[in-house]
Amino acid sequence: MSSETFERKVISPAEREARKAFRQIDAEKAMTEHEIAEKAFYDNRNRLRAERLAREAAEKAKKKSK
Repeated sequence: MSSETFERKVISPAEREARKAFRQIDAEKAMTEHEIAEKAFYDNRNRLRAERLAREAAEKAKKKSK
């Protein structure tokens, strides 16, 4: 083990505020990206569901007509 000690870097209030602002912007960006991905997922899911229901309805109609 080394006997070195680590000193904490003291940050100024301005640096603290800047870091806080950057973290907030990064969090908002991540949430926006997540919301976009979530919307795309659900839109695709609903589209596929509608296609499946239409296909099933067509099959039922075809069976009834026979």
